[in-house]
Amino acid sequence: MKPIWLFDLDNTLHDASHAVFGRLNGSMTDYIEQHLGVSRPEADALRLHYWRRYGATLLGLERHHGIRAAHFLAQTHTLPGLEADLRMRPADRAALQRLPGRKFLLTNAPAEYAKRVLTALDLASCFEGVIAIEDMRVFGELRPKPDVRSLRVILARLRLPAHRCVLVEDTLANLKSARRLQLRTVWMQRYLRHNPHGPEAGIPLHGRPRWVCARIRALRSLHAWP
Repeated sequence: MKPIWLFDLDNTLHDASHAVFGRLNGSMTDYIEQHLGVSRPEADALRLHYWRRYGATLLGLERHHGIRAAHFLAQTHTLPGLEADLRMRPADRAALQRLPGRKFLLTNAPAEYAKRVLTALDLASCFEGVIAIEDMRVFGELRPKPDVRSLRVILARLRLPAHRCVLVEDTLANLKSARRLQLRTVWMQRYLRHNPHGPEAGIPLHGRPRWVCARIRALRSLHAWP
């Protein structure tokens, strides 16, 4: 039986470390500085603090400052000229297009941004659906990755059996949560070595935590899976 693939977006399908993450971080810091009335160093520190604590800066802003999610996402992910900053290896694109099985995008990014990136990378037709941060609410509260409850709700909503699902992701915390629900997990490492922005920045990449089923550096490696 073919796997059901759940793919992260940034630094999994494309090299977000090249330029996109830096632009997003700057845009979020701008937003916090403007809407909370703090200095830029304070805004940058708050962005990073909430991201590390909750897995998404937005979650902290929504909980502690009453920031509306839709407004924050629209303002911070506009990114004029984004398409010129995107980088993806042609071999990875071809491998994804040939990969058998149902495929969904599972990202903490907003839907409009995710669809824009997929379209620019010529990947939109690969995916049956896009599960974005707006879809990750449990009892009305925002619960982005790595929240286990949100993932359980998403699987139930889409009627996806966990044991058939494979999460391909660059962030270890998200893989750990998925493994708790018996998904198989693949750690995409291609863009981590030179990534100064993510939670895996600076960590050794040669080991494999027990909740990671496989490590890859190219999407063509997924074709070896049953």
